Amino acid sequence: MAGEVRQLDDRKLAVLRAIVQDYVGTEEPVGSKALVERHNLGVSPATVRNDMAALEEEGYIHQPHTSAGRIPTDKGYRLFVDKLAEVKPMSAPERRAIRHFLDGAVDLDDVVARTVRLLAQLTRQVAVVQYPSLSRSTVRHIELVALAPTKVMLVLITNTGRVEQRMVDCPGPVGETVLADLRARINARAVGQRLPDVPGFLEELPAGFEQPDRPTVSTVLATLFEALAEQNEERIMLAGTANLTRFGHDFPLTIQPVLEALEEQVVLLRLLGETADAAMTVRIGREIAYEGLNSTSVVSVGYGSGDESVAKLGVIGPTRMDYPGTMGAVRAVARYVGQILAES
Repeated sequence: MAGEVRQLDDRKLAVLRAIVQDYVGTEEPVGSKALVERHNLGVSPATVRNDMAALEEEGYIHQPHTSAGRIPTDKGYRLFVDKLAEVKPMSAPERRAIRHFLDGAVDLDDVVARTVRLLAQLTRQVAVVQYPSLSRSTVRHIELVALAPTKVMLVLITNTGRVEQRMVDCPGPVGETVLADLRARINARAVGQRLPDVPGFLEELPAGFEQPDRPTVSTVLATLFEALAEQNEERIMLAGTANLTRFGHDFPLTIQPVLEALEEQVVLLRLLGETADAAMTVRIGREIAYEGLNSTSVVSVGYGSGDESVAKLGVIGPTRMDYPGTMGAVRAVARYVGQILAES
């Protein structure tokens, strides 16, 4: 008996999968006759009709108007995504094109700009890329450059390629020997440490210098700590909003609430913040906590070094989305961005 129930469940899942695929591809409600003609389901049209009736009763599909075929509900898309056997892989030429396009980036801003444009082009959806978070970054190098007898430029470089510059007005002239010594001691203690942890490694540093040099050391450290304290600043980049115009009929009344939500950076940051670090996250319809985006789906993932993400990226589009292809593109781009940041 359990085997019969399992077989029925698998068969209904196959019917649901076929409905989702056809609706995404044709934009038209799907009828039982079309399913039998297009898919090798191995059952009669009457059985397909019965399965569709059961799926409708369970809330996985619904009939938009009388005598029309069926379309998936948010619940149906959810089951489809949860039961995906595999995410559609990118082809070898697509992977080479992604790598070539991203390899041309000259700095972090360029990496993010290229990534968001590439995601929008690959998925034909709205792409969102978060800049690497300073709170998750580590120190790669701290440079101190003398610009004048009492003026020093401090440059903080993170492992993600982010560069922060600060001007330091010192209380007195700074000799090159003291500056070189300070640079060496700071890097010896700070390189490889997470930015929020750096002050703890450096707070006792002034005591190791001669008394006349301590005010200068303290001033430089105060400027560095100030730069580190600005780690809460989060930035995102958006591209492909015009792609939504292709899906006007996918939004119940108007596309306006979606566009308004996309203009709110706080909303997008919170949306990406719901993403598990290295895991693919898919939010569908009313699973999204923001009313203006209840007619959309969000596919997102973290990117970074190994299993540790430093930021998130993803796409936003209508619930009638090519989920296997979109998830494959998002995952592939995130992997390449992580590699490029690790190599930079």
